[in-house]
Amino acid sequence: MGATGGDETMGSGQRGFTLLEMILVLMLASLILGMSSVFFAGFLPTARLNAAGREITASIRHARSLARATMESRTVFLDLDGRTYGIEGLSRKPLPPNTRIRVFDDLAGVIDRGTYAITFRRGATTRGGSIVLSAGRKTLHIEMDPITGAVRIAD
Repeated sequence: MGATGGDETMGSGQRGFTLLEMILVLMLASLILGMSSVFFAGFLPTARLNAAGREITASIRHARSLARATMESRTVFLDLDGRTYGIEGLSRKPLPPNTRIRVFDDLAGVIDRGTYAITFRRGATTRGGSIVLSAGRKTLHIEMDPITGAVRIAD
């Protein structure tokens, strides 16, 4: 006999989830995770493109700083065919897959093949122009000021 005077059986009053409820919750969780992974997969190429743009900009700024500090010319190479970039004498980095690169030079026009060199002399100036990175529908412009040598990223 229980405290209330009634006979309580083990099965009455138990709370829990049925197997059907558990399967339904797991199916909904799987569906939501599946949809979110497709949603976030679209951002990955954009994130890689933005990272590549920041790294190229940092390399150009680093070469400009080295030219000023050492009073020697420093060159950043963009290998448009090999899809790599880097400062002369230092390691080269690859561009992300499916990234297209073009250079708009103030003097030479549009360059999309070969190797493009950005040279900073002692005064840290260079030719003006822009480097255009694109992947899918996203385009990134890296603009170089010919007078100050400043570099900035524009969407």
